[in-house]
Amino acid sequence: MKVREIQQMSKICEVIQHSLKTGYLTQDAEEELRQLLQNTKYGASELNAFAQLQHAAMQGQVRQQSRENLKLTLS
Repeated sequence: MKVREIQQMSKICEVIQHSLKTGYLTQDAEEELRQLLQNTKYGASELNAFAQLQHAAMQGQVRQQSRENLKLTLS
């Protein structure tokens, strides 16, 4: 595995852990995750971290800026 791939994998976990810690997923972080997940070979730890983030968002433990903005737009 190349150093760049390892750095990108750890970046995925870093972005996710920050969102879990703060309870908030910004649009920028969401876009960064989307790009990283589309363009990075990631392993089980990244997939598990992403599943954790999804679960936390569904449970209301992590708010998503994109959803909040959508609600404002539709109001």
